[in-house]
Amino acid sequence: MKQDKHPDYHAVVFRDRAAGYAFLTRSTATSDQTIDWDDGESYPVVDVEISSESHPFYTGKARTVDSEGRVAAFERRYGGGTGQDG
Repeated sequence: MKQDKHPDYHAVVFRDRAAGYAFLTRSTATSDQTIDWDDGESYPVVDVEISSESHPFYTGKARTVDSEGRVAAFERRYGGGTGQDG
């Protein structure tokens, strides 16, 4: 097996500042900042803008777009012709 072919995977903490949530996983991401974790070890920390803890889809706060209702409202308002001029 060739040496130096695979990336350097190591333990990293990803921190979602919006939700105040952090989780420890393995990644190739690096950071100059470190954080002391629950196990007493210090790990590099990567701040992320959004994670499953703050994303609207996963938190149940997602808005769904009723595109069919909007089309029907448009046709009621402006007439639902065949789409042909004349």
